[in-house]
Amino acid sequence: MRNELALPALATRKVQVGNRSIQLAEAGEGPPVLMLHGGGPGASGVSNYTRNIGALARHFRVLVPDMPGYGQSSKGIARDDPFGDLAGSMAGLLDALGIRSAHLIGNSLGGACALRLALDHPERADRLVLMGPGGVNTTRSLPTPGLNRLFDYYNGDGPSMEKLTRFIRGDLVYDGSLVSADVIAERYRSSIDPGVLAAPPLRRPKGLPKFRKLDFTRDPRLQQCSTPTLVLWGTEDKVNRPSGARALQQRMRRCDVHLFSETGHWVQWERAAQFNAVTTAFLLEHGAETRGQA
Repeated sequence: MRNELALPALATRKVQVGNRSIQLAEAGEGPPVLMLHGGGPGASGVSNYTRNIGALARHFRVLVPDMPGYGQSSKGIARDDPFGDLAGSMAGLLDALGIRSAHLIGNSLGGACALRLALDHPERADRLVLMGPGGVNTTRSLPTPGLNRLFDYYNGDGPSMEKLTRFIRGDLVYDGSLVSADVIAERYRSSIDPGVLAAPPLRRPKGLPKFRKLDFTRDPRLQQCSTPTLVLWGTEDKVNRPSGARALQQRMRRCDVHLFSETGHWVQWERAAQFNAVTTAFLLEHGAETRGQA
């Protein structure tokens, strides 16, 4: 019996997008699905979706980039508008691949990138799947403990295995014992890449105005967004507050929400089988429009 959680063979290459080089992994055939990873220290595309690529590649052409600032892609993200910078780069990636539109799947920072791409270029987004996306209700209270630890990873005495272990096992997942030491060690090696150390991708915004600029609930375009959207959130998320799911549903015209009990920030990893099933069903629902190739 095929193990749908196993990582399939991947085709990898570099794609030039403007002045950036984007590392891209691909698997499967069919309508294109762009999978955008989170923004924690040492994150990358394939490592974020190890348990999901195989299942989705049975139905779709799965595209998994390392976003700018991460993995093997060019480093550096615009500090004044990181979501917009990433969204523009991912739109450029679709252009370089000759893809007019795609389904967009995004976790955390990748969710913010996907949502911003759908707002800036609605014709590029067929359907959205957002897992604990960043930029929702960011100004209603102080940053979460998990977000604080993310912002502070490169501050003070700098990166360390202790910091990263606490963030991954304490903030990203509900049951930290399930995350192996090998996973943490791989993330740590990526987090101390010289290019990343020279330009950490995520830093704490300076002042409330910066946070407000990163809050989608303040963007009037959100209420006009007609892209069918599925929001998935862990009820025990310590990085981005689960209340963001309801905030999005109240403002978006076509937004379904699924909350996962005893689950943290990594819905796609902790609840992989359920994530794969509900995401596949949503993307295939009623022959979902997939304009795809230009």
